[in-house]
Amino acid sequence: MTKMPQDPWGIAAVMAAATLWGTTGTAATFAPGVSPLAIGAVAMGFGGLLQALTAAGQIAKGRALIRAHWRCVVVGALAVAIYPLAFYAAMRYAGVTIGTVVSIGSAPLLSALIENVLDGTRLSRRWVFGASLGLAGMLLLCVAETGGETVTAGATGSRVVLGIGLGLLAGFTYAFYSWAAHRLMRRGVATRAAMGAMFGIGGLALMPVLWMTGAPLLDTWNNLAVGVYMAVVPMFIGYYCFGRGLSRVSASTATTITLFEPVVAAGLAVVVVGEMLPPLGWLGVALVVACLVAMTLPRRQRAGGAQQAVPDEDAAHGPQASEAEPSRASC
Repeated sequence: MTKMPQDPWGIAAVMAAATLWGTTGTAATFAPGVSPLAIGAVAMGFGGLLQALTAAGQIAKGRALIRAHWRCVVVGALAVAIYPLAFYAAMRYAGVTIGTVVSIGSAPLLSALIENVLDGTRLSRRWVFGASLGLAGMLLLCVAETGGETVTAGATGSRVVLGIGLGLLAGFTYAFYSWAAHRLMRRGVATRAAMGAMFGIGGLALMPVLWMTGAPLLDTWNNLAVGVYMAVVPMFIGYYCFGRGLSRVSASTATTITLFEPVVAAGLAVVVVGEMLPPLGWLGVALVVACLVAMTLPRRQRAGGAQQAVPDEDAAHGPQASEAEPSRASC
């Protein structure tokens, strides 16, 4: 199967998304009385509904294609709803650092596995090299931020194991909804329509969770401001950028580039929260940057060129887009 070219605008869009997502941990520290489940539900719930609302026109135009690939929409939306609950619960049980590293760090490998099983995509040596650098950097960040401890203070071994399991679930659902959105775009659904449909349904599914856990968001103006920020900036704007990027690069490449998210989070923790990052942590940051360089440097194209990336928005509805590459996946 022909691999997509590494479009520089797609890479830049994913990097922008990772940068915005990296602010969520620091933002959450300004609302300590709000539970992680409530933060996740308000962020992805309202962020998803905003995606659907602003993409309503695109969804209406592409409703025939969306109905034709409803399985991708439904399973992607289910992954969208599960992801924030698993992610924030992983941080609650295993600690912020270990939970984040397992969730974000496992996503590129799981995304590549999904593409290999469902699309028949082979892993390039360049991807393996870049992903290895990124995962090594993530591991060093984890060790540095926990001071070499394997468990977080106050967390028992069983809680950490549960947290790691939830982190793997978060990584899988993140990789899977990225694959589902990319598949919809490759099948001709416009970028905003694909993201709006998936995230809108996922956001609706999170409303009961927000109803049960979100009362503290209304306790103070500060808590409310944090909730609004999380929904609008990292989730709505961040996933808008991520969707634009997914229309131009593969899901496995996109999830690998988002390894930059913990680097942003660590930097903000140093600058804003006042945490200290030891030399081992800075080495981890350097490895993640090296991963991004390895993944994003332009490569020489062989004679005949590579398959072009999917066009954006309404241009994606042309006949060529509907004849996207064959796949083993049913949706």
